[in-house]
Amino acid sequence: MTDRGHADHPRPARTFLFLQGLASPFFRRLGGALLERGFNVTRINLNLGDELFWRLGGAVAYRGRLSAWPDFLSNFIEERGVTDLVLFGDGRPYHRAAIETARLRGLDVHVFEEGYFRPNWITLETGGVNGFSRLPRDPQAIRQLAAELAETDLGHEHIRGDMRLRTLWDVTYNVANVALPYFYPFYRRHRPQHPLIEYAGWLGRFIKGKAEKRRAAEVEAQLATGEGRYFLLPLQLDSDYQIRLHSPFSAMTEVVDFVARSFAMNARPTDRLVVKLHPLDNGLVNRRRLTGITARKTGLGERLLYLDGGHGPSLLDGAAGVVVVNSTIGTLAVSRGRPTIALGQAIYDMPGLTHQGTLESFWREPTPPDPDFAQDFRRVVTAQTQLNGGFYSKQAIDIAVSLAIKRLEVRPPLPARLVATGWSRPERHYGGERVVAPGE
Repeated sequence: MTDRGHADHPRPARTFLFLQGLASPFFRRLGGALLERGFNVTRINLNLGDELFWRLGGAVAYRGRLSAWPDFLSNFIEERGVTDLVLFGDGRPYHRAAIETARLRGLDVHVFEEGYFRPNWITLETGGVNGFSRLPRDPQAIRQLAAELAETDLGHEHIRGDMRLRTLWDVTYNVANVALPYFYPFYRRHRPQHPLIEYAGWLGRFIKGKAEKRRAAEVEAQLATGEGRYFLLPLQLDSDYQIRLHSPFSAMTEVVDFVARSFAMNARPTDRLVVKLHPLDNGLVNRRRLTGITARKTGLGERLLYLDGGHGPSLLDGAAGVVVVNSTIGTLAVSRGRPTIALGQAIYDMPGLTHQGTLESFWREPTPPDPDFAQDFRRVVTAQTQLNGGFYSKQAIDIAVSLAIKRLEVRPPLPARLVATGWSRPERHYGGERVVAPGE
């Protein structure tokens, strides 16, 4: 690749190709900022919603089939002289193919994602995020990097979200695609459910909202009595590519059943397990009913609690341990000193942060994180991959764009020790069953 240059030298010729982002003006704002700085910017729209949220020049429409996408993209990169690929999320089918094509051609791949630490942060990594991240998995490498960053200022602004604006943008994006599909007849959605079905699920959650809030308050009050320990199982989304690509599970129902069986066989008789619904769950799966079925099948009864709502930090602070697949809740739990075990690929799953034994041993003697190492880990991850800001309010986008430009404009090469040679961990046995993450 050409030299990146500095502010006082002529910039090298670079062309940024944007693929799909979120239902947010963030990519349009970022592309416009790159244009203002003299870089070439282009875009491939895959559906009508993409068009609505881009509205900059240099865009083309891809209306072909997914099977023909790699060849189209390869030719496009060649014709436009693309040097950098920018996208949100590395698990979408179009993006997986694009990343492989970009690697073969020596492009720099810039992947945006929700923050590893939330709120107030978003993620920008080279090559991939989460299970595809280049962050080191070696505790000693983390400590060495943290020592080098000891004087780095990692301060940030508090980000104010705008749920109404986020909802408006999401509806605009999806309604455009649903109402006018013939503009992109072969487009393949990356989410498993049709948008209108998802909205129907959200309507159901809204209708039940007050009742669920009362139930959540009752459960929190019960847990606050301090009678016996409780373990927290915060759910992820079935549509989350961290579940679909970087875990041995295909759905959260499997996770609940698996964890509950192990808990029933190995936890203390006075311990309780709390299943907490993800706040962005669309409600299409009746998880309260299914959790109740699991409670009966495992004999846990009232020891298996279900929670739709509640104050997340307080629940974490009171928990004897936290079980995640690979949720970013794990980073929050570790930073708050709570014993945590990860069942899938997670950037924080390493000695000194998470419990490295079996799930059976976790119920008996959960290993707490090393607080000094947890601080080192957060410092390294924040400095290397996090940007203050967000995607869903003017203030959040303003901050994120200004910082993303600095990262994209003059991006120093990654230290050699940051390039992962492959993710692996010792084989674990949970509840008599072998659970191995993809790639082992």
